[in-house]
Amino acid sequence: MFVNVYMKAGCLALYLSAIVSSFVALPLGLASILRIAAVTVLAAHTLELLIAFGSVRKHPGPLIDSVALTLLFGILHWQPLRKRS
Repeated sequence: MFVNVYMKAGCLALYLSAIVSSFVALPLGLASILRIAAVTVLAAHTLELLIAFGSVRKHPGPLIDSVALTLLFGILHWQPLRKRS
């Protein structure tokens, strides 16, 4: 469980870093690398949403919350939902 929390924090750090890089000049072309990494991760999570939508629907609460969490965290969100049932 604790590994899951750290990996979710890493996802959020990547997204936040990519957003910050739009406003702050970073050295060595790091800004473009961060943006490409964030878009790639977001694209992968979008594919996961399409593939694992059955598990995503098992989230207790509004479906839009589960979709947003899957787009942010991918397998880190929907895998525990799959194991639960």
